[in-house]
Amino acid sequence: MNDPETLESEGLTEDTVSDDFIADLESGIEEWVVDALDQGDTERVRGLVDDLHYTDIADLLERVSEDKRAHLVEVIRDEFDAEILPDLDDAVRDEVIELLGIEGVAAAMVELDSDDAVEVLEELGEDDQKRVLDAIPESDRTLLEEGLAYPDDSAGRLMQRELVTVPTFWSIGDTIDFMRHNADSEDNPLPDQFYVIYVVDPFHRPVGKVALDKILRTRRPVKLEDVMETDLKIVPATADQEDVAFLFRQRDLVSAPVVDDSGRLVGAITIDDIVDVIDEEHEEDIMRMGGVREHDLYDAVIDTARSRFSWLVINLLTAILASIVIGLFDATIEEVVALAVLMPIVASMGGNAGTQTLTVAVRSIAMKELTATNASRLIGKELMVGVFNGIVFAILAGGVAWGWFDSPVLGVVIGLAMIVNMIVAGVAGTAIPIILDRLDIDPAIASGVFLTTITDVVGFFVFLGLAALILL
Repeated sequence: MNDPETLESEGLTEDTVSDDFIADLESGIEEWVVDALDQGDTERVRGLVDDLHYTDIADLLERVSEDKRAHLVEVIRDEFDAEILPDLDDAVRDEVIELLGIEGVAAAMVELDSDDAVEVLEELGEDDQKRVLDAIPESDRTLLEEGLAYPDDSAGRLMQRELVTVPTFWSIGDTIDFMRHNADSEDNPLPDQFYVIYVVDPFHRPVGKVALDKILRTRRPVKLEDVMETDLKIVPATADQEDVAFLFRQRDLVSAPVVDDSGRLVGAITIDDIVDVIDEEHEEDIMRMGGVREHDLYDAVIDTARSRFSWLVINLLTAILASIVIGLFDATIEEVVALAVLMPIVASMGGNAGTQTLTVAVRSIAMKELTATNASRLIGKELMVGVFNGIVFAILAGGVAWGWFDSPVLGVVIGLAMIVNMIVAGVAGTAIPIILDRLDIDPAIASGVFLTTITDVVGFFVFLGLAALILL
């Protein structure tokens, strides 16, 4: 990141940075804002953040310390952009919401699209959620309450309630006149942004959609039913957001209608929501594989320690199990001290090979590329990869052991153990996530523990067992 001194040497100052190019945090403004907060210069702070995009202000709120965050919120309170709230990390958002107060949050909810407002509200405690909803006008409150009634991480929570619907018997001209008439209407306003217009039957069930560019290219007298697209990918409101994201990716969708149990159109999901879902789900999987939470960076020390504790306990138990296996061969290790030196090589190679396979398998399951149809083929492939790599590294490790300890037999022992453990690692790295997925257990959470246990236990047992049989 550029520091203020470097920027000023290049002719960029606080006065010119927003005039010469788009202001963002990477242009040195973050340091200037922090400096102004330290000096208590609120006017300078306000001038610096005025030209920032709301996403940059959200980043700024996340990066500064807790006391500076409170000061910054107070400075921008009167001009606080509601769009900042959905972009904040959950832990930081809770702090900002507390600083804004119920009235401030309620005012922000009215400004947000319904999908973003629901995203913010669902993270609040039950009491705070009720207080915010009570402070919102009834017309807006009804939409938000309906959204919150759907299950967590469902299409109903994700969808935007504001959309444009027209009847089947309308023409292109009728549709254009309707949009022009309601452009600034308070009773039936148009969404701030939309890509398609949904055509509905008398029961408000979606029967087609017309893209805005299609409307602009078509003459006014043409009937909507003559130009509308009828091959709709309809999403149930109770569908899981991961399934919705998969549908968008597979069919290259920009938006999709959402229906309730009776088939009535209740909202629409747009591509900007799906980008957030994909990012959220991938981040969640990565964090779970490491046994941490997605907002771990902003949690208090005690909360972070507590969240990691259970994961570390499981790892301790698996390490004890591996140590028990080693203890079974303590007499063998005492006779051949070289075994203690070479033991970690076998376990480490098996663990790394298994992790490579595991990463591919978990990713394939998440992307719905690994199914019952091709599972056996993938396991067979990883078995062959394990055989090939096992032989190659058996020769390398065996040669090292032979030359190091001047013992060809010891080289054979570590070579055989390497082959067995690499094969086991390849098969286990694929089979474990498949089995966990069949049992409705998230493979991203539990696979690593099982894999590490298997490769360590098998590696130590085979290596020390062969040593006991061959060397002694």
